[in-house]
Amino acid sequence: MPRDDMSSPLIQKIARQARLTFRGVGSPDPSKSFTENVTQLKKLVGEIRAEDLKIRPRKNPAAAVAPPISVPHNPPVTYMHICETEAFSMGVFLLKGGTSIPLHDHPGMHGMLKVLYGKVRIMGFDKMESSSHPSSDPPPALQPYQHSSSVVRAALRSTGEYSDSSPPCLLSPHRDNLHQISAVDGPAAFLDILAPPYDPDDGRDCHYYKLLSSLEHSDRGEEGSNSQAGADGVHPREVWLLEIPQPDDFWCGGEPYPGPKVSI
Repeated sequence: MPRDDMSSPLIQKIARQARLTFRGVGSPDPSKSFTENVTQLKKLVGEIRAEDLKIRPRKNPAAAVAPPISVPHNPPVTYMHICETEAFSMGVFLLKGGTSIPLHDHPGMHGMLKVLYGKVRIMGFDKMESSSHPSSDPPPALQPYQHSSSVVRAALRSTGEYSDSSPPCLLSPHRDNLHQISAVDGPAAFLDILAPPYDPDDGRDCHYYKLLSSLEHSDRGEEGSNSQAGADGVHPREVWLLEIPQPDDFWCGGEPYPGPKVSI
């Protein structure tokens, strides 16, 4: 790292490492240097704390209730933008108690999430290849949708609860790429890095999904265990997802980022 990085705020070091890690990413066979850079980025992100960004834990308000769509006040989730380049974006999501960021995807993107305060429950899914054969036919209620592009077969890859003492969570274009994030027992906040950023013009738009049904014989992992489905020879739980519009009770507001300025 540059010599002046020794005195730089931690979030500045994270931004520089993210730029180094994700510039030119996109090869289907990442080089060893990319893996090493992700490891270094994960180490730095694992050290970040809410006070480093001048963010204080919020009080525990009641769960947000969606107002009429024409009056988008009191959002359940807000976002503090820190920085963005063509290679990555970085910011902080703040969730009110009892709220969730619905199940959504990150097309062709890598991601890293670190809880700053509170606790979140994360369920991560992988889309299953269309060429692979399902373990069984879809339930009767889903058969009208089975040839529709709005229905996706997926695998529940991981589920767990994370706090500020937990290591960063990772996602890749093919692993845990769909996830739902819910605040547990009060408000929560997390640092979020996405690479490259969302860009609908470049095929990276955010899509929302509803969990329709699971295959009855599939294994059911215990929630809150930070477990990785599919480990130790256990097959991931297969599920059916329906792509839906952004839910009416979810919208994301913005608020100023109070922490150290980041230059990239």
